[in-house]
Amino acid sequence: MGSSLGATGLPLAPLSSLGHLLAPGPPGSIGPEGVPIPKAAQLAPADAPFPGSTVDGIKCQGSEQVLYHIHAHLTIYVDGKPRAVPYGIGIGPPIKVQPTAQGGFVVGGTCFAWLHTHARDGIVHIESPVPRVYTLGEFFDVWKQPLSRRQVGPAHGRVTALYDGKVYTGNPRGIPLLPHAQIQLEVGRPLVGQQTIARWYGL
Repeated sequence: MGSSLGATGLPLAPLSSLGHLLAPGPPGSIGPEGVPIPKAAQLAPADAPFPGSTVDGIKCQGSEQVLYHIHAHLTIYVDGKPRAVPYGIGIGPPIKVQPTAQGGFVVGGTCFAWLHTHARDGIVHIESPVPRVYTLGEFFDVWKQPLSRRQVGPAHGRVTALYDGKVYTGNPRGIPLLPHAQIQLEVGRPLVGQQTIARWYGL
């Protein structure tokens, strides 16, 4: 993706180019990171690289790397219905889940990939020893799930990608995971307007 950490030059189109969009449903209850957890089945089970292994140049190490520490938010819809992003993506099993009143939060595992999830709220943690632009495709590779213009995990169909309130017209694998990026993937129809986070609560 190069050395730039900015969002300029992305293949974006106005949201109006999609025509009528359904309104997002209720966002769900607030999770342990202060972000709503969708009331939905997960898209696919969490998975992670083996300790010490590398995926797309991304290592799974014994501790979290926080020299470069940012967050992005991912929501997924299949045929107009939400699917949850599970906790524990990119964290090597067996994982240690801390129960909270707002839901489970993963606090440990055999390794942490530089891209991972701690809660079921769609927050992707980018915790890297170097500042670089990671992509949604790399996150899905860490998750061991396919991502293309015609597939998101096990869901097949035309994929529409939204990025910060606009339509991302390129290959969804290339979507950059920039600070506080709000990303929505939709498989099939009907299409749903972008669900966004109003506050990031220190993330």
